Amino acid sequence: MQKFPMTAEGLAKLEEELRYLKTVERPAVIRAIAEARSHGDLSENAEYHAARERQSFIEGRVAELEARIAAAEVIDISKLSGNTVSFGAKVTLLDEETEEEKTWRIVGADEADIKKGLISISSPLARALLGKKVGDVVEVPAPGGAKSYEIVAVSFG
Repeated sequence: MQKFPMTAEGLAKLEEELRYLKTVERPAVIRAIAEARSHGDLSENAEYHAARERQSFIEGRVAELEARIAAAEVIDISKLSGNTVSFGAKVTLLDEETEEEKTWRIVGADEADIKKGLISISSPLARALLGKKVGDVVEVPAPGGAKSYEIVAVSFG
């Protein structure tokens, strides 16, 4: 079974979503199906079909979350250190074209959130950064052409 790296916070977020789906969403959709059934003819009952579709989505997401949680490899970032970019690193980059600095943390795919500065370990940028050190320059393929970044800082925690 393939393991998926993630932080403890990322795992907690997935577990919370799973708990919510099982304890709130699943019972609500079961009630909605029961109510729609009570309205009679199911073949022309839009409420029934919408509730069944929602139930299908919920069950699919529950199965997906259970599989991801089972395959999670939790990495404790607080125990990491060094000056080489790896999972959990907070990396400050200087865009060589615009001279703009940005800081990113490399996290698991399920935790990525660009707006919060969290990039997936499987993203092109993270893959280019892994194993590099402060002062190294990386080139990352982008839709508008390759972008060059200099690594300004690497930290953990």
